[in-house]
Amino acid sequence: MWLWWISMVGDLWFGVTWLLNQVAKLNPIKRVPNLALLKQQFDLPDGNSNLPLLDVFINTVDPINEPMIYTMNSILSILAADYPVDKHACYLSDDGGSIIHYDGLLETAKFAALWVPFCRKHSIEPRAPESYFSVKTRPYTGNAPEEFVNDHRHMSREYDEFKGHLDALFTVIPQRSDKYNHADAKEGAKATWMADGKQWPGTWIDPAENHKKGQHDGIVQVMLKHPSYEPELGLPASANNPLDFSAVDVRLPMLVYISREKHPNYDHQKKAGAMNVQLRVSALLTNAPFIINFDGDHYVNNSKAFRAGICFMLDRRDGDNTAFVQFPQRFDDVDPTDRYCNHNRVFFDATLLGLNGIQGPSYVGTGCMFRRVSLYGVDPPRWRPDDAMIVDSSNKFGSSLSFISSMQPAANQSRSIMSLLALEESVMAELADVMKCAYEDGTEWGKEVGWVYNIATEDVVTGFRLHRNGWRSMYCRMEPDAFAGTAPINLTERLYQILRWSGGSLEMFFSRNCPLLAGRRLHPMQRIAYANMTAYPVSSVFLVFYLLFPVIWIFRGQFYIQKPFPTYVLYLVIVIGLTELIGMVEIKWAGLTLLDWIRNEQFYIVGATAVYPTAVLHIVLKLFGLKGVSFKLTAKQVASSTSEKFAELYAVQWAPMLIPTMVVIAVNVCAIGASIGKAIIGGWSLLQMADAGLGLLFNAWILLLIYPFALGIMGRWSKRPYVLFIMFVLAFIVIAMLDIAIQAMRSGFVRFHFRRSGGASFPTSWGL
Repeated sequence: MWLWWISMVGDLWFGVTWLLNQVAKLNPIKRVPNLALLKQQFDLPDGNSNLPLLDVFINTVDPINEPMIYTMNSILSILAADYPVDKHACYLSDDGGSIIHYDGLLETAKFAALWVPFCRKHSIEPRAPESYFSVKTRPYTGNAPEEFVNDHRHMSREYDEFKGHLDALFTVIPQRSDKYNHADAKEGAKATWMADGKQWPGTWIDPAENHKKGQHDGIVQVMLKHPSYEPELGLPASANNPLDFSAVDVRLPMLVYISREKHPNYDHQKKAGAMNVQLRVSALLTNAPFIINFDGDHYVNNSKAFRAGICFMLDRRDGDNTAFVQFPQRFDDVDPTDRYCNHNRVFFDATLLGLNGIQGPSYVGTGCMFRRVSLYGVDPPRWRPDDAMIVDSSNKFGSSLSFISSMQPAANQSRSIMSLLALEESVMAELADVMKCAYEDGTEWGKEVGWVYNIATEDVVTGFRLHRNGWRSMYCRMEPDAFAGTAPINLTERLYQILRWSGGSLEMFFSRNCPLLAGRRLHPMQRIAYANMTAYPVSSVFLVFYLLFPVIWIFRGQFYIQKPFPTYVLYLVIVIGLTELIGMVEIKWAGLTLLDWIRNEQFYIVGATAVYPTAVLHIVLKLFGLKGVSFKLTAKQVASSTSEKFAELYAVQWAPMLIPTMVVIAVNVCAIGASIGKAIIGGWSLLQMADAGLGLLFNAWILLLIYPFALGIMGRWSKRPYVLFIMFVLAFIVIAMLDIAIQAMRSGFVRFHFRRSGGASFPTSWGL
């Protein structure tokens, strides 16, 4: 009876969650930016532009775990983006305070002086050199084809030298520091020195008090100053410089290095805390009304992406009420079959596209353009009285009067770039103040202002808070894809990533940010969508039971199939058929492929068995006031040679969360093998064989869904997938023989049943 009740409750739960999942897709709307109209209205004949200012945030922590070459490529693609050079600035937040990143940024600024004009001259796409040079041939769209071959060859050599300089920093900086330390001849800790002969204020190579991870001063350094407002043409080709930039604007956008102050007595709130510091620092320097954020391994894949986001923000119909524009995440270096569903296209191109017809897509952490004032907790115009003040309480935002006074200009989208003279004389003290650990004490930062704290999925919760306040969002998909990055192609790293997402989702559902508790400004269908997006890991409680039901067949030989059997089969076929038909329709309108849909189904089951139970355990512990599960940050892919491409795909990193899915595989393999054994010796009737056939179909379907996981734990053997099928067949045979042997030991004999054939009677049993 208990089994029946679990099955009924599980069926009800799955049915309800499936219906809730469809709610988000009832009104899909595709919006396409009109870049030609944007150019016509905002670009001026003299080459200048009336487009609004844009601040770009990049976040990184460790130059080893997050390879620096990715971060610097991201910066280069931003500096070279097709957006007015005097209208956008780039801020790198180095949360580890590493001099490697600082010196790497200096090298990047030097290389950008060649790379950015080269991109403008030849209309290069994409404008991240690592991605661009990785493809041998691309169609040429520039205006100087006769110069392209030589320019391309020269830039390729320059880029190789640039990468060599970045790699050399790991050797050059320690050598330089040893030289200065030897000359300084002071006892104590060995300092890390900058190229200008000053001690590095951040984390030292040999950690010391006030110079180690989690404890160092704040740093702000303008690496590239804000450019002039008039175009500056480059130099013609010469013996020293074979690149002719005489007809190219060689100005570069403003580039700023930030490393916030850290102290061991404070919780620094990881990425959310770093981005809130960027928000305050950028407000004092450039104060752009719009912000776009990137992870350190993402880059601009389409140089017009910034214009596309701004196009939605300036839309006359509902642009003023739009808090953010979310672009889909796309990834390079994913294996061709996308074994672990890294692209996640069903979510990005179906679910988020569906939400586009309600209140808008959720914020997913990177590749998202924000309206600055929306992050300050300000209500959207449709919910704000005309005479309402943007700043209602100074205590809400901290003690910096300069920061508070910057909010109204940002809301008005007025130009507000700090002059270099003012930066040197007065703003440095303000910058140091807003980067201090204690600045946020007693304020609403991390609650109602900025990115939300104390949760693993700060991105989703931050977007939810904006929707809860009445803002809407837009989904922007363009061709070529706006942005691209790297994804974990190792099974264990991918599961750690999903664990962090699912655990954070449940934290959100069981917190004051629960969608069910939001006010009337949140659209009812948006509320349902958020509830489904945050409570989904609970499904694993029932799903694991379902996937382990076959263990009963192994020991008892009973089949729990609802009667009457024909009626149940008809019901099952109709429900499954309609579900799959809806899935096919979804594939059609979302522009997906069948492989995208299959991978989504497969990795949902993998996640539900390997990860979601841990996420449920995490929230149960938290609800009882205990310490939950610690979430591991996902390691980025390390650049490898072509011969080692996808090497991480075949690496096996054992972790406890692999065990549940392995148990599910073992149970279903044993169930199939035991069923074969029982069929041989049991003398089943046709009805029993029909029951068993449906059960075996269920087992086979489970194994098919967990197929990517099985390949993952095979390591390099997974390069030959047929080996897995051979192993399954051998396992079925061995288990069937074991089942026969066990039956023989229990009863003392075994009956082998055969059919009559060709009029001849064969023995119907053999005694043992």
